[in-house]
Amino acid sequence: MATFTTSTRSRATVTASPDEVWAALTDPDRVAALTPFLHRVTARGEHWVWEMSKVPVLGKSFSFTFTERMSFDAPRRMEFSHDPAAGDEHETAGVEGWYDLEPRSAGTHLETSMAISVDLPFPGVTRPAVTAAMKGVVTLMGQRFSQNLLHHLGARNV
Repeated sequence: MATFTTSTRSRATVTASPDEVWAALTDPDRVAALTPFLHRVTARGEHWVWEMSKVPVLGKSFSFTFTERMSFDAPRRMEFSHDPAAGDEHETAGVEGWYDLEPRSAGTHLETSMAISVDLPFPGVTRPAVTAAMKGVVTLMGQRFSQNLLHHLGARNV
């Protein structure tokens, strides 16, 4: 078992108000519905428990459950950090990141940054292949999440 990490950062301006975008991003059920491979998000106070299922990596599928400490500065910024002590201390995945919303005349400028770490049953020597596969999955998830969010909001990219 080795730990593998990938990160992503993206930004877009969308034709929806900050309040509309904020409402979608802070609704655990909505986030789960919009995100591929995400089965469920359960809010437990300042923590959200994320349940991922059938995430493909190098011809295998994996499921992960991880606990994130959520911090909200409505309606401008959301931060999240892995906090396994609040969940199962044997969690094999976690995310560190943030969303930043800024009002624009056309709607909302949305920026996000995430670093995803997972323990997988691959030897460390496979790191380049596993990391590339993870990057591909994260990119696909981000693209589909963006499309689903735009559809949910009835918005478009500017």
